[in-house]
Amino acid sequence: MKYSEAQTGRVFVIRLEDGEILHETVEALAERKNIRAAALIALGGADKGSRLVVGPSDGRAQPVVPLEHILADVHEISGTGTLFPDESGKPVLHMHIASGRRDRTVTGCVRNGVKVWQVMEVILFELLGSSAARVMDEETGFKLLRP
Repeated sequence: MKYSEAQTGRVFVIRLEDGEILHETVEALAERKNIRAAALIALGGADKGSRLVVGPSDGRAQPVVPLEHILADVHEISGTGTLFPDESGKPVLHMHIASGRRDRTVTGCVRNGVKVWQVMEVILFELLGSSAARVMDEETGFKLLRP
């Protein structure tokens, strides 16, 4: 385990609008408001055509080949995530959501593009005093959190 400490800073109450892309909009706000690190929760609607990364195609095989699931219709979502800068200082959201419709649920990462249906609410808790960053890991091909 690797860890570092941080303190809470500002709290942002965000309403995303119909058609906005979740990770793009949150990352743009982080840049505009100079938010370096954050923890987030989200709930609302994901539109048809939203794309989720739903795991690797072959367990622990290298290189990791991600699977993508495209939502066939509108889904209710609940999610949690973190935001930290990459090596260039750009804020990167890592958020997983559970998205459900009727009696089916799919869970995955939002990085391929989750489009807001009507409204989505996000609470962003800024983290201060952290030097954590997302750094490319050659073995996995992931930008891993370095606390």
